[in-house]
Amino acid sequence: MKRLYSKIAISAVVGAVLAVGGFGAAQAQKVKRGGILNFVVGSKIPSYDGHVESTFGMIHPIRPFYSLLIRINPDNPSSPTDFVCDLCKGKVPTGTDGGKTYTFKIRTGVQFHDGTPLTAQDIVATYKKIIFPPKGIASSRKAFFKMVDSVSAPDKFTVVFKLKFPSGAFIPAVATPFNFVYSKKDLDTHGYTWHKKNINGTGAFRFVQHQPGSFVEGKAYERYHHIGKPYLDGYKAISAPKMALRLQAIRGDRASIEFRGFPPKARDDLVKALGDKITVQESDWNCVLLFTPNQDRKPFDDVRVRKALNLAVDRWGGSKYLSQIAIVKTVGGVVFPGHPLAATKAELVKLTGFGTDLEKARVEARRLLKEAGVKEGFTFDFSNRGVDQPYKVVGTWLVGQWKKIGLVAKQRVQPSGPFYNTLRKTGDFDVSIDFNCQSVINPIADVTKFLGSSGSNYGHYDDPVLEKIYDRLLRAETESDQRKIMREYENRAINEMAHLGITLWWYKINPHRSYVKGWKIAPSHYLNQSLDQIWLDK
Repeated sequence: MKRLYSKIAISAVVGAVLAVGGFGAAQAQKVKRGGILNFVVGSKIPSYDGHVESTFGMIHPIRPFYSLLIRINPDNPSSPTDFVCDLCKGKVPTGTDGGKTYTFKIRTGVQFHDGTPLTAQDIVATYKKIIFPPKGIASSRKAFFKMVDSVSAPDKFTVVFKLKFPSGAFIPAVATPFNFVYSKKDLDTHGYTWHKKNINGTGAFRFVQHQPGSFVEGKAYERYHHIGKPYLDGYKAISAPKMALRLQAIRGDRASIEFRGFPPKARDDLVKALGDKITVQESDWNCVLLFTPNQDRKPFDDVRVRKALNLAVDRWGGSKYLSQIAIVKTVGGVVFPGHPLAATKAELVKLTGFGTDLEKARVEARRLLKEAGVKEGFTFDFSNRGVDQPYKVVGTWLVGQWKKIGLVAKQRVQPSGPFYNTLRKTGDFDVSIDFNCQSVINPIADVTKFLGSSGSNYGHYDDPVLEKIYDRLLRAETESDQRKIMREYENRAINEMAHLGITLWWYKINPHRSYVKGWKIAPSHYLNQSLDQIWLDK
């Protein structure tokens, strides 16, 4: 039996690059230095803290200021297993001690933007904040590291992770692009919430300014540890919440790229208008839109009501319709579709809300609602995010789906900041749009979103049974065992308990000005955003 401690196999499901205007040939050109990259961002910034946030609205403008311990290979970002050192040196280490010890040698001579030298202690302090945060300190990816027992620095430039048990999910978790490396001095001096409003990293660019609602500006860091990079003089991340404005900016050459993605019609319109001045890259997307019932509120503490919400939704029909107008496409379960650990269609149709007999499903939904004492015309608050794609489009579609079973969802659309405040802090919603958007394709870590212990459990539930299933999944050594346990996990989370409702998985389409070179699409809008590889052919 093949052991999966170091890698999890993946089928060829990611990364078609569609070249308009000779993209392949452009890669062979000599790099040109200088220039400012202007790009548009379709969301506001909730905070600067990568350890807390889970939105492209933060990662796109802020990631270039920070470095990671390791990262996905920027020349091969579609691979789920090709990792390279960023702040470590040499090759990414493999596990010793039966896969339970990972030793990283740290680069010397690296400085934070404030001039403080980086040492192993900064790496240790960063990962302790992520893995073992003090009470009251949020850590959105804490659950990724359930296998970690300790992290320490035996000397000034060595970091050692000790695992409780071997896990193929460990290295991909370390490479998560939200794991910004912070200065221990900053954490000790200013506390664990300082980075929400302040920036001090070792990334390719220095922070210049942020004008809220307008733009974030960065300039090339002269002491960047990847010698010879970045190629750009700087960048400006321009806030443009409305898709029409982002398209106009690219069409009018006021911006050259939007890293998140556009729907098919927008791509087609840009190509028709600009011809070979536009290059298009496309990929499957490790991101799925969810709806989360708040189990602190009645009647959503009743599993029958949560199942009814799921049974109302026509995922198969929605895929055909919505894929023409939105950045969603694929019907799938808790795992990135096409991955060996993902459910097949035959397995999916057995789950609540995934059957192909829609009329039968909606009759059952009405029966469950009646049994739970929910009357026809019941009205509830549906919180959504003020981002066109795909939130508002899919949210409006969901309102129509629930109406088919006699439920009235009053959609409350808020800008990203207030939306996140509602989702995370106040919890004053009945049902909310939610999402599981991950970076590196790492299913065993990615599905932690559905755990009650997850830092992003916005349904306010505990499920000890699901936790025990996950513990077995985390320790499974073979793909066969992992797949079997993953079906148990999926069945418990979205079938038996209906903790969250899955809508559709996303599809990434990035049309950009053809003079933008060096950037390669990844199966996530969070990956490959350091901007140190990009150059402008103009």
